[in-house]
Amino acid sequence: MSDPSPSPPAPRISIPAYAMALAQVASLRSEDPFRKVGAVAIDHANRVIGTAYNGLAPGFNPPPGFWDDRDQRQKYMLHAEVNLCSLFTRGAVKIVAVTTKPCTACMQMLCAYSIREIYYRDDYDKSDADAIANIYGVRLQQLTDYPHTI
Repeated sequence: MSDPSPSPPAPRISIPAYAMALAQVASLRSEDPFRKVGAVAIDHANRVIGTAYNGLAPGFNPPPGFWDDRDQRQKYMLHAEVNLCSLFTRGAVKIVAVTTKPCTACMQMLCAYSIREIYYRDDYDKSDADAIANIYGVRLQQLTDYPHTI
């Protein structure tokens, strides 16, 4: 008697969902106690070419009390998108997934890097990202249906 045919494999998750799950994991590295943001870059062959998170510049050792005042420290935090874009050149990335909608400045930077698809999990109402995406023809889409790792 022969073995029955194996059942077909389960459908794979989409590339944006895969990227968002990785962005969620990257956010765990953030040292910011208020907002932990992770980001992932996917190239044109659907390969992960970088992960990043928000935090202080590498090697910076904050003075005592630094984390106590969010408003004072906020200007020193490097956004996840800034850290991510330091890892690739313009035109190398097709998709960016980030756990929070990019702020206005980060959305401008992502457009300058010729990124055509940006997915985010959490909304950020202080951002002009929607208007910027619209004028530049960039797909900016909220994505909350992905494998949650934590």
